[in-house]
Amino acid sequence: MGLKEMFNLAQVSSILVLGVVYVTYVLIGGVVFWKLEGDLGQKDIGRLLSNKEMLLTTYTCLNQEGLEAVAQVVQEASKAGLSLKGNYTTDGFWKFTSSAVFAATVVTTIGYGNMSPLSTAGQIFCVFFALIGIPLNMVVLNRVGKYMLAIDRNISDFLEGKTGRRKCTRFFVHLVSYLCGAALFFVVPMILFQLHEGWTFSQAIYYCFITLSTIGFGDFVADSNPDKEYPEWYSILMACWIFFGLAWLALVINHSIDILERLNSHFKQRWSGKKQEEASGSAEIDNPDTQVEEEDDIKKPPMTH
Repeated sequence: MGLKEMFNLAQVSSILVLGVVYVTYVLIGGVVFWKLEGDLGQKDIGRLLSNKEMLLTTYTCLNQEGLEAVAQVVQEASKAGLSLKGNYTTDGFWKFTSSAVFAATVVTTIGYGNMSPLSTAGQIFCVFFALIGIPLNMVVLNRVGKYMLAIDRNISDFLEGKTGRRKCTRFFVHLVSYLCGAALFFVVPMILFQLHEGWTFSQAIYYCFITLSTIGFGDFVADSNPDKEYPEWYSILMACWIFFGLAWLALVINHSIDILERLNSHFKQRWSGKKQEEASGSAEIDNPDTQVEEEDDIKKPPMTH
């Protein structure tokens, strides 16, 4: 096997171009986040240091060590899901409903980070649970996504038979499907989270996308505020929303990947076609036999009968 067969120059060049585009896109994102959040982060640090000095000045019996001890208690209480407001305590994070939602965030690789197993047995079980659950989750989501796609295609085929317009029908069905999915998995949860969590609409839509894309920063987590009483159906609805929303968003992302790959192959074919035309044109010009044959054809008199 020759080097040309092992390393296709066209594929290597396309990989290099995609790599450059990818790195450039990430660096541009880093610059934008740096400009948007950098100054705000410095202001927050300054405000926190000012509040710390004010706290130590107001409560003279509280020194640096005492402040660190209070901060440790607050951090541990937040990690356990306990409320420090008032004289009551909640059940914490590890109820059955919240534990089931945690298991769903493990197998879907969301991983908010607001709760995690602390016992050795729980940590070991989490490892083996994720090893089996993550591939199982991918298989199930793939099947559900294909079923959603099959429903879209069946509706498209039915309407196509009625109208006789293939492209317009498929575009219309996909557009309606995307809009319905966006309303079901983004708009409706956004309103629900605004009511039960007290978030703004921008925070709620941000949380919806961060969750369904499995980014899972953990800065906003539904059903985790220890100062709120949530109904029992809330956690069940959360788990169903995460599962079907992941399947729908994965389908949208797969469609986007398919569109990008088609555009890439289209431009690649056009580029290779132009190069073949240029190569064939230069070969005809540079070939002396072809020029002699053309000159002979011109010099020969027309045939008469």
